[in-house]
Amino acid sequence: MAAVAAIVAACKSGPQPPPAQDAPPPQPVGTAAGPVRSSAAATPRAYRRDAASHLYGLNPQRIYKGKLPPLLYAIGVLEVDIDRMGRVSALRWMRAPRHAPEVIREIERTVRAAAPFPVPARMQRVTYTDTWLWDKSGHFQLDTLTEGQL
Repeated sequence: MAAVAAIVAACKSGPQPPPAQDAPPPQPVGTAAGPVRSSAAATPRAYRRDAASHLYGLNPQRIYKGKLPPLLYAIGVLEVDIDRMGRVSALRWMRAPRHAPEVIREIERTVRAAAPFPVPARMQRVTYTDTWLWDKSGHFQLDTLTEGQL
């Protein structure tokens, strides 16, 4: 019996490698991976909705869910220039939350990290403006897609 077991054990092949996985490695949150979308917007105001949706899609864990509280930590109005490839070419504060410089830096970092934005196909380039509504928790909503305030 022992001889049969030894023969069977000798006939076995070595360990099999794990099956190859076709799934790509996970992408860091807040980066725009994959093909660049195109925007059919014909006006900066229409493009603003595409840009806000793009930012929300890349930052779902940072979006304030539900109605915002009556007193917000910071409100900022930012003008963003997007070139014909969807890249951020300039940022200008129309109303910066100067009492919260960390929020200014974080909003700018978030916008730059979201590039490339949807390509403004009908306009070649676009300048859009949106209002950032920032809660003290660090979560935000954009005025374009806000759920309102309590």
